[in-house]
Amino acid sequence: MRIEGRVGHHVRVNRDIEPRLLRAFTAVADELHFTRAAARLYIAQQALSRDIRRLERELGAELFVRTTRQVALTAAGERLLPYARRVLQAQDDLAAAFSGAERRPLLVDVSAPVSTGNQVLAEARRRIGPETELVARFHSGLAGAAAELLAGRLDVSFGRARGLDPAVLARLDHRLIRYERIAVVLRADHPLARLAEIPLSALAGETLYAAAGNDTTTEWTDLATQLFAGRGIAVAEPFPEIDGDEEFIRVVTKRRWSVLASEVFTHLPGAVLRPLTEPVPLSPVSIVWRKGLTHPGLDALHAAARALATTSGWLHRPPDSWLPRPEAD
Repeated sequence: MRIEGRVGHHVRVNRDIEPRLLRAFTAVADELHFTRAAARLYIAQQALSRDIRRLERELGAELFVRTTRQVALTAAGERLLPYARRVLQAQDDLAAAFSGAERRPLLVDVSAPVSTGNQVLAEARRRIGPETELVARFHSGLAGAAAELLAGRLDVSFGRARGLDPAVLARLDHRLIRYERIAVVLRADHPLARLAEIPLSALAGETLYAAAGNDTTTEWTDLATQLFAGRGIAVAEPFPEIDGDEEFIRVVTKRRWSVLASEVFTHLPGAVLRPLTEPVPLSPVSIVWRKGLTHPGLDALHAAARALATTSGWLHRPPDSWLPRPEAD
């Protein structure tokens, strides 16, 4: 095997490079941090550094630039990365084909117990046999779940895929399954709570919580920022991540927030959920999974999402609907 660099020289590569060395390399390339990469691989940092040095010797090229403050890929490292990913994916596929790995539990992030993802998961569980296990996880947002997908700690998630960093999304597969109608959660004594639907113009002068300050839900805060622009609606100041429904209810109740939500949302005591209108804002929800993943549970999730979209009109868009960018483009 030969790798040709842009500078016009050739490097002859050992055909018997151990996959372990390539896994060490891709972990550091993903994390750009040796300590985090070592923790991800469950090995000592010293062993990880030793594997990287050995790979560099076998390739005859330096793969990382290391300083006391940061780690960065060299040009040779950038060239190696796509090759390393393809080799490791092929090895994973081979192992799965002969080890029964397709019967391992599939880890599915559904965000919250009340969510589109959990509806799809429940339908998929009705479609699979007892030998296939779908295990739910509850991450607060797709941005956070995407990092877990790329690290191999999750298999599938749901959310606004096009709201992710394009570099992250390029390493994942995704398919649109639903347009969720966007709503607002209001205190029961709020003047607008008496309305069945809330025109967006009626929220002018209001401040709504939209998860600002939570790094795991940046795709939702981005949607809110776009929706509120030019309408006189403010996003509440950044607040630390709120973990779990009980804590979310406590904080929202204490701070008397109005909350930007979707039509599929946890019930808050003493509050009402009202859909927004004029226009009808929509949040595009996709099923998102790691590239190359094969599993009967994933097939069942796709089938369940298609069935629910058909029977419940999940992909219907009202004529006066609104979508965020880049989806609207």
